[in-house]
Amino acid sequence: MFCYQCEQTAGGTGCTKVGVCGKNEDIASLQDTLIIALKGVAAYAYHARELGARDEQVDAFMHEALFTTLTNVDFDLNRHIELALKCGEMNLRIMEVLDQAHVARFGSPEPTKVSTGTRSGPGILITGHDLLDLYELLKQTEGTGINIYTHGEMLPAHAYPELKKFPHLAGNYGSAWQNQKTEFEQFPGAILGTTNCVLLPKESYRDRMFTCGIAGLPGVTHIKGRDFTPVIEKAKQLPPLPEKEGGVLVTGFHHNAILSIADKIIDAVKAGKIRHFFLVGGCDGVKKSRNYYTEFVEKVPKDCVVLTLACGKYKFNYMDLGDIEGIPRLIDMGQCNNAYSAVQVAAALAKAFNVSVNELPLSLVLSWFEQKAVAILLSLLHLGIKNIRIGPSLPAFITPNVLQVLQDNYNLKPITTPDQDLKEILG
Repeated sequence: MFCYQCEQTAGGTGCTKVGVCGKNEDIASLQDTLIIALKGVAAYAYHARELGARDEQVDAFMHEALFTTLTNVDFDLNRHIELALKCGEMNLRIMEVLDQAHVARFGSPEPTKVSTGTRSGPGILITGHDLLDLYELLKQTEGTGINIYTHGEMLPAHAYPELKKFPHLAGNYGSAWQNQKTEFEQFPGAILGTTNCVLLPKESYRDRMFTCGIAGLPGVTHIKGRDFTPVIEKAKQLPPLPEKEGGVLVTGFHHNAILSIADKIIDAVKAGKIRHFFLVGGCDGVKKSRNYYTEFVEKVPKDCVVLTLACGKYKFNYMDLGDIEGIPRLIDMGQCNNAYSAVQVAAALAKAFNVSVNELPLSLVLSWFEQKAVAILLSLLHLGIKNIRIGPSLPAFITPNVLQVLQDNYNLKPITTPDQDLKEILG
């Protein structure tokens, strides 16, 4: 443990074995988990509020949860576990609010093919998560001859009717956040970072990068009030992109789209044509051990379907897995907050088969990197979902005792190898 939030911290530097207050490492671990997850909840609540949506219960919980982590407030282990699960409940609630706000403003996503090539002419690359920023940028670049390209978690934007109607939303450039220094350097146009997942820029593109909203970078112009004039003017001054053919990615399988073909999916399962569903999603990152997810999806049997979401999809979303009776074997549900869609699909299938979610032919194989992923994991635990595999490594803030509680109650387990995990899941 490490805690230095009060004046009497050990040695004036920090308590590392037990708190001077009496807090042990397990309480410290759960408080860290709570604070980390609250950051994820805050991100989704921020996006929802930008669209005019909020939830009083979520707002009140933020206050309650943070208050609980103050010095000398609560030393009860079970109460902390209950609070962590309640955080998962509130995260699920705010993901629902955000989903409804997105659909109300931009329409319900629909399966959409997205080009990874480029069009001849000036371009702006937009990364992050904020769909409202993208919408305003598209409006302000209408008729200018500038093409807009998405990057990273902006890929699912192509599936929203009110965004895809703009003909100059040209395609998706690049992959996940960790590759941006290479990809941004290669992109000749202007670049706009809207939320988290921005990296400190190289000098080679610092002068043509901009931030807005919550994002900020040293030496980079920050846009206020969503007036993207400086970004547009810079794009006009820069060399045009070449006409270049690329591949095709498919996104936009919102739960509304999937549930519209639920009967077809249920029939395929009952007929034995679909044996198992895998949700392989979450965050991408730099560790070579994340190649596990590429290999895992490559080895998933042809009678199984892979659902995915968030930027972890870039480990395999370029693959053509084909289909089963017209049902795609690779289904991209959207951004990380679209974990709400995955929950809705699982709940609907469980109801259709008259079983619990844990009894479905469904396995969750998740990758995590940052705070929103922690909040989503707590949401899944709040729902009582078991047998989740997580990687590429376990969170450092989880103590052995807390991990044991998660394993005893939810059978949470680390990934091993694709072959071993697939064998254990499918038998």
